[in-house]
Amino acid sequence: MSCFFEAERFAALQLMTMGLEEDLRDVGDLTSNAMIQPDRTASVAVMVRKPGTVAGIPIGQMVFEALDAEVVWHSHVEDGAKVKAGDTIAVINGRIRSLLTGERTALNFLTHLSGIATLTARFVAAVKGTKAQILDTRKTLPGYRVLQKYAVRCGGGVNHRMGLYDGVLIKDNHLSAWTSRESTPTVASAITEILEKTGRQVPIEVEVDTLEQLVDALDAQPDIVLLDNMLPEQIREAIAIRDGKSPGVLLEASGGVTLETVADIAVTGVDRISIGALTHSAPSLDLAFDWRGAQSQ
Repeated sequence: MSCFFEAERFAALQLMTMGLEEDLRDVGDLTSNAMIQPDRTASVAVMVRKPGTVAGIPIGQMVFEALDAEVVWHSHVEDGAKVKAGDTIAVINGRIRSLLTGERTALNFLTHLSGIATLTARFVAAVKGTKAQILDTRKTLPGYRVLQKYAVRCGGGVNHRMGLYDGVLIKDNHLSAWTSRESTPTVASAITEILEKTGRQVPIEVEVDTLEQLVDALDAQPDIVLLDNMLPEQIREAIAIRDGKSPGVLLEASGGVTLETVADIAVTGVDRISIGALTHSAPSLDLAFDWRGAQSQ
């Protein structure tokens, strides 16, 4: 199970507040308030419609606590749990108005984050038995990165850098725009210049498109080399080059990785596989509210 740290709680609070504001403004839930008596209570269950991996339970609970302090949320599973159709994620008891008002906001978080966790878990399962770790990228929805990366961890994946501030990744556009002090700039000289300015305080990674660039990069001993859009046979060659030249450098495959291709990439022996689709293309997990009964207080 992945831990819901303070950073995740802070991000969830901000996004939850925004989500409720989108629905309610200064008016509230017109339909529920007009149709439902304020003293009516009910019990509802968050049910699984399709199998997957759960993420976002603490956020669902936060939604209802923000709306009504008397609503009681009972979790039946924890984030990171594998669930099947018909399973109950949580049971919620409280005023019907509050349950109806918070339903969509809570489900929006749960279905989206559980979808990311589910897709991540499928990639992780596909590379089981290899050394490869499944990593996310920065291809996230603005404002949602902390929570989307949390969901990746719930699915068994590993987080790449959180942003531009906590790791160096020299990409092809950086190299194209870079003005070197050398007449014939190399990838190694770019890494060396970065190291002179940052030291080893953060991970240093460089993207390469060819095996020639890999050889060049390894001269400067970066922490990680990203192999961009290389075929499995090229990755095997890259690993042999790395093992002979700089065995301490990690190799990361990336670019167009799918569930159909990830196993072939992993069996090459590559250390890491980063996949943007984990966060930008994961379909939502099908979850729904199942009403268990209503009564007067």
